[in-house]
Amino acid sequence: MTDHKRTASYFDTHAAEFSAIYGSQRSWCDRLIDRLFRTSMRLRFERTIAECSPLDGRSVLDVGCGPGQYAITLARRGAGQVVGIDFAPAMIQLAKKHAAESGVGNRVEFIAGEFSDFDLGRKFDYVFVMGFMDYVEDPAAVVGRAVSLATSKALFSFPAAGGILAWQRRLRYRKRCYLRLYTHSEVEQLFSEMTNCEITIDKLSRDYYVTVRKI
Repeated sequence: MTDHKRTASYFDTHAAEFSAIYGSQRSWCDRLIDRLFRTSMRLRFERTIAECSPLDGRSVLDVGCGPGQYAITLARRGAGQVVGIDFAPAMIQLAKKHAAESGVGNRVEFIAGEFSDFDLGRKFDYVFVMGFMDYVEDPAAVVGRAVSLATSKALFSFPAAGGILAWQRRLRYRKRCYLRLYTHSEVEQLFSEMTNCEITIDKLSRDYYVTVRKI
């Protein structure tokens, strides 16, 4: 089994566990784990929702959408059309269920497929790639395609290399799936040749958060 297939299989098998991280009924133990190890997840979610502005009537593409938290939140806040794509079919099933329960099923489309291969047939005001670059073997291709599909902004998170928590994560994922961590210079290199864009790289806890604004 290739690294990519192993990664897709892992997330397909563990979709319910990842979805539970975003659930409202979290135990005190879960909340403690969130505070200690998942600050990056909260910060990048808050930052991405804020960056998708103005939002009313705008179109959004969520790459690696998982159980659909970002997409559903943006649809509920007024996005005109939201598309989420993920390579794990079980994630897409959960996302569709959550969208229907949230009353936005008619404004959110979830697609099970490969971002690199799927022909979306259009561009979007905002394209974001959150918690996905960790598992990508060819990051330059994903970055290039995401930026090309955005007419206003493209947003990315990259897990930072270095430190005891990054080392611990490498150990945990060694037998699970492919994992890639990034230095600041590696992130800079991915965007170094882009033109007609304004690029900012910020550190959010254990992530590098990249904003690409089209000029």
